[in-house]
Amino acid sequence: MAATPAKVGAIYNNRGNIPYGNSQGARHTMKQLLEFVPIALFFIVYQLNGETLGMGDWTYTIDGIFTATAVLMLATLAQVIITYAMTRELEKRAIWMLLAVLVFGGATLLLRNQMFIQWKPTIFNWVLAIAFGASQFIGEKNLMERTLGSQVRLPKPVWTRLNLLWVSNFAIVGALNLVVAYSFSEATWVSYKLYSAIGFTLLLTILTAILISPHLKEEAS
Repeated sequence: MAATPAKVGAIYNNRGNIPYGNSQGARHTMKQLLEFVPIALFFIVYQLNGETLGMGDWTYTIDGIFTATAVLMLATLAQVIITYAMTRELEKRAIWMLLAVLVFGGATLLLRNQMFIQWKPTIFNWVLAIAFGASQFIGEKNLMERTLGSQVRLPKPVWTRLNLLWVSNFAIVGALNLVVAYSFSEATWVSYKLYSAIGFTLLLTILTAILISPHLKEEAS
């Protein structure tokens, strides 16, 4: 999972140049951390492949990517519920992510075919790339401006560059996921899924901040 516009926008208040207070900042930080919990659990459970868990007469042997996928589905559902309990808001992106995990994860478990969950990041990111790209030509505002426009004021060319940056990110992340899935082992893909989620999120957040920051300084002066 990559960063989302809501994450970047949450850095600023509706004037676009003042950081959130301690309580809002703490909630935002917790929300970001929660978004990484499902993928972290997916990675951890996968590493326990073949281990047997037991409680009384009940035993269960972890079944590699299939058990990890079941945990990912439950953890994503829990993450959405907890986030809603904290913020009383449900982002559309979070709902679509949950649906994607449940659909592709469910297909993986029902058909015993890991390619469904491996394709999920690609489909999800490419759909976002198409949506953000199409928004550049539909209406007066692209998706980046519609999402962050109430929080920060930027010139039109900057909104265009931001939108294209995010389109490029979604397209590249989706393509790289397939390269790793088809060119390397399943274990390598699982590791890549975790570390790329962190890496691309940080990189995209930094690049977005670089584009926005000069204009926040102008507005503050």
